[in-house]
Amino acid sequence: MFTGIVEATGTIRTAERRGDVLVVRVACDRRGLGLPVGGSIAVSGCCLTAVELGDDFFDCELTEETLRRTAFAERLQPGVLVNLERPMRADGRFDGHMVQGHIDGVGRVRAVSRLGASAEMTIEVGPDVERYLAEKGSVAVDGVSLTVAGLVPGAFTVALIPYTLENTNLGRVRPGDRLNIEVDVVAKYVERLLISRAR
Repeated sequence: MFTGIVEATGTIRTAERRGDVLVVRVACDRRGLGLPVGGSIAVSGCCLTAVELGDDFFDCELTEETLRRTAFAERLQPGVLVNLERPMRADGRFDGHMVQGHIDGVGRVRAVSRLGASAEMTIEVGPDVERYLAEKGSVAVDGVSLTVAGLVPGAFTVALIPYTLENTNLGRVRPGDRLNIEVDVVAKYVERLLISRAR
């Protein structure tokens, strides 16, 4: 379980095929994150496992399933900035919202409007994601817990404060970029209950 509160950013160092998996090396202050071998970490919102560690990097293995369901297939290039979050501790403070690290779909940035030090971003999504979004509801965009500021057919808007722009990869996003989207898990459970009752 994660909260969508990004703790650090990392940079993709390498991404290479090893058999049927893609091994991605993320450069970061691994010691500052306290990440152990076999530990879970959300990389731009996707829950992955650290399979190898160095003082300034960790490696993760991505399967075809992960590549199909995320924006990673086209974004894991050397130099790309990714958001990092460790799992929430059971005795920790709960900020953000409940984030599982299970990507529901990929959104495409339609527009980024700078408003002084802050910004608004409009992201296009498919109907499989759109149906779970509600104005003022929660959504994780590349692992960042955000509030849906507005909805239009096929897209939603989020507001980005200066801190978010400076401390996550969202400050570098441009129109056309693809981002990992995870909807609020509560919405999915509500839908499931309603479907069961309708049967």
